[in-house]
Amino acid sequence: TKIMTCILALENAGLDTEVGISDRAATMPEVKLHVREGEKYRLEDLLYSLMLESHNDTAAAIAEHVAGSVEAFADLMNERAAEFGCQNTHFVTPNGLDRSDKKGEHQTTAYDLSLIMAACIQNDKFLEITETASKTISSIDGTFQAALNNHNALLSMLDGVISGKTGFTAKAGYCYVGAYRQNDRTYT
Repeated sequence: TKIMTCILALENAGLDTEVGISDRAATMPEVKLHVREGEKYRLEDLLYSLMLESHNDTAAAIAEHVAGSVEAFADLMNERAAEFGCQNTHFVTPNGLDRSDKKGEHQTTAYDLSLIMAACIQNDKFLEITETASKTISSIDGTFQAALNNHNALLSMLDGVISGKTGFTAKAGYCYVGAYRQNDRTYT
């Protein structure tokens, strides 16, 4: 889910734009950056938080920034998934947490995730973010700072891994989607 959140943010908002934190974003469950309502961050920094540490609060803040609300962002996610050819995906949240809406449960498949990842790796900034081993970010006013570490262990374990994202929910269990390049072929 978070790879879709990232690519939509990259496609629809400037990296230097300021993202204000709402109460809804600040109260997302763990895993989170622990942002507080009223704080402001650069979108680019929140994308690193999203992709390296998988923070749920930053996913909600990004969604609200890009589309005005989590619900409107989920609509964008579903539209884009359909454009990518996904047939068994329904997004409800920008962070992948188990939820449902009137159209169904938040869900996807391994095949649909491979389609989404194949589209994401066409974006150079997406690759730059997901290949980063560690990064320090801060709020715009500098009062909050966090060191982020990439949880995609395959990046340092296997030559040819160019991107990937780990995930976990109670319903899905542990998940991974990645991209691997060998010679002139790329696999997702």
